Amino acid sequence: MRKNPKTSGTDGVSRRQVLAGATALASSALVSGIAKAQPQSQGGTRQGAGAGSKVALVTGSSRGIGAAIARRLGRDGYSVTVNCEVNRELAAQVSREIEAGGARAIWRQADVREPKAVKELFDACEDAFGGVDIVVANAGVMHLAPFAEMSDDAFSHMIDVNIRGGFNTLREAARRVRDGGRIFTLSSTITKFRTAAYGPYSASKAAQDMYASVLAKELAERNISVNALAPGVVNTTLFTDGKTEARIAAFAQRTPHGRIGEPEDIANVIALLCGDDAYWVNGEVVYANGGIA
Repeated sequence: MRKNPKTSGTDGVSRRQVLAGATALASSALVSGIAKAQPQSQGGTRQGAGAGSKVALVTGSSRGIGAAIARRLGRDGYSVTVNCEVNRELAAQVSREIEAGGARAIWRQADVREPKAVKELFDACEDAFGGVDIVVANAGVMHLAPFAEMSDDAFSHMIDVNIRGGFNTLREAARRVRDGGRIFTLSSTITKFRTAAYGPYSASKAAQDMYASVLAKELAERNISVNALAPGVVNTTLFTDGKTEARIAAFAQRTPHGRIGEPEDIANVIALLCGDDAYWVNGEVVYANGGIA
């Protein structure tokens, strides 16, 4: 081969060969970096939340969406910590139902507004089951009124439970959830509607969208996926209380499926996102609303 007069060095290696070698090294480093960023696998299965890690904690899970999520995760084989603020008997019943289905469960009373109570809730989960892999920050309240009529107490209650309580739960989850796990916080499709009388409540749910996006980045090196789940109109007392049958039916007519959602619809989406194949869904607001928005 004729020597290239522009070749550096004395071994006759061409510039093309040098560049090819550098490209190969860069590609190798890139592949190595990607491999380190991926969860480790056992037996050919990604070692994420659904592959051997089987402990879940769901706040506000004595009834409604939270209870449906707790029951569904129990059916999927997770050991579940059920939480309530005041509905002790309902929480105990959800726990018994999970155990009757063959999974392990405990229930604990804890006010998510109190950091110490949230810490003790996670302590109880770890003491009972050895750790935690799935956390669903579901506890929340809703008070509706136009701005001119919203009371200080109602506004403060939503800020304390939804924004402060959500933060307390996610902060503890960030410290406790094992690598490769999942963290969820409950947002709402109402952030799209921006309906009159829903202003402060919508703001408290929009905060969950920001929480999920930022926390996903903070936990990037631990392969923990963090998402906000935004239900639409769901058949729980949080939605139905104070509404006439005609008004509820009007919401159903706005949904392509011709009905309002059920708590199990939301639980099914959570279960889907807990699976190994949903690992790449991260830092997102996932709308589970039947197409109403």
